[in-house]
Amino acid sequence: MKKNLRWKLLVILGVISFTVWGFYPPDEKVNLGLDLRGGVHLVLRVNTDDALQVETETTTERLREILNANGVVVTEITVTSPTTFTVTGVQNDGAYRQFSAEVDAAFSRDSTADGYAYEMLAALAGQYRDEAVDQAIQTIGRRVDELGVAEPVIARHSTAGQILVQLPGIDDVQRAKDIILSTSLLELKLVEFGPFGDEATALQAVGGTLSTDMEIVSGRDDIGVAGGGELYYVVRRVAAVTGRDLRNARVSLDINNLPAVSFTLNQDGAQRFGQITQDNIGRQLAIILDNEVYSAPRIDGRITTDGQITGAFTQQEVSDLALTLRSGALPASMDYLEERTVGPSLGADSIRAGVTASLGGLGLVVIFMLFYYRLTGINAVVSVVLNLMILLALMAYIGAAMTLPGIAGFVLTIGIGVDSNVLIFERIKEELATAKSVRAAVSAGFDRVWWTIVDTHVASLIAAAFLFQFGTGPIRGFATTLFIGLVSNVFTAVFVSRTVFETVLSRRRTVQALSI
Repeated sequence: MKKNLRWKLLVILGVISFTVWGFYPPDEKVNLGLDLRGGVHLVLRVNTDDALQVETETTTERLREILNANGVVVTEITVTSPTTFTVTGVQNDGAYRQFSAEVDAAFSRDSTADGYAYEMLAALAGQYRDEAVDQAIQTIGRRVDELGVAEPVIARHSTAGQILVQLPGIDDVQRAKDIILSTSLLELKLVEFGPFGDEATALQAVGGTLSTDMEIVSGRDDIGVAGGGELYYVVRRVAAVTGRDLRNARVSLDINNLPAVSFTLNQDGAQRFGQITQDNIGRQLAIILDNEVYSAPRIDGRITTDGQITGAFTQQEVSDLALTLRSGALPASMDYLEERTVGPSLGADSIRAGVTASLGGLGLVVIFMLFYYRLTGINAVVSVVLNLMILLALMAYIGAAMTLPGIAGFVLTIGIGVDSNVLIFERIKEELATAKSVRAAVSAGFDRVWWTIVDTHVASLIAAAFLFQFGTGPIRGFATTLFIGLVSNVFTAVFVSRTVFETVLSRRRTVQALSI
């Protein structure tokens, strides 16, 4: 008996050591959420029509290439909306239908007086919208992770197409917003004509009318052509390589020791880039970022995996650019719908209020338990305090953030711990009433209440799991605290409380009464 009790006491001491080491000092090891630490709360809307527009334009370019490769003549292919396009002037209808069959998998086709009208299938459009939001969440998450924000919240908001972003502890709010919303779409396109000092001159170079496979893009004047103004390039509409082909991007220096961004392409991108540069030696290649030409170097030889973006960058700009390129381009533009900044002083007030509420609740519980259950109430107090210590330690270990709803779960844990002890104590009193000995009554009380505690805690754990799965940030904070508190309470209310009873009773040969 004494050997078993010794091992139980060693386990409890080990747990106490584990908990103290886990959360002390709390100001360093316990992560605080946005409402306690301060930071920024944002609600963004993803313009999903942009993603649909890209998909429609990609489809029309692919269709144009297929038709040209097979000698099928059409007058024009025009994108009329994010989900529709038209094909006019079809010369050979049979051949057209044969080589355009793959488009029919994603677009419905209707005949018109001079061609065909296509509209994206509704189910597919809905899928692309959902994918755009999911991709935006993932991209923002990668960017925020590289900013070093602890415990950010990035999730779908209540309204379709909206994203909730909470960044605790952010000091430079504007920089965070700029990085989150930066499209950072990198494109490498062959230059057909240019550079020119104005757009009109660029248009004249192509005969006054742009073909559907070319476009004019403006850029920075770093060679004095426009006297310090903007330059205009006529480039291929379809990019040879895009940011989706990047494997890595990093801060570097150009040949003049100025800040630049070097990038490395993945295997597929390197293969295509190598072929394009080999076939176009002597021509210019425009490096376009967010529809602006940053540089247009001449291709002097075959290039495969590595490239560099140069320009009038600051060190901070190249650092942010490398970050956004590594995280990937956003699938669509976004708008800010809501912005709230929580100051550190407000967070400190919330912490004081939460601690006061927790200590006040704990104090009232201690007074009640000591008044109603006499010396046995000390047992319950030890159990509840250790439960709270374990809760803090486990939250520190897993990196969970403490929020105001989390503090509510903290206070609720006190109530759950007391409830479990009350069930045990009342059962012990009932056993004593049947003229059992004190040791037998304590043993029977714990044994018979055990399954009741298991049932109530499992039901509560299921509720907490659903709250975490389907809730947003604040609800998840509450669910996390509640879940950990329930698990630790089973240990403290049963194992620790019983060990305390056994330790006290083992010191007496005969026990006539129990202070309960």
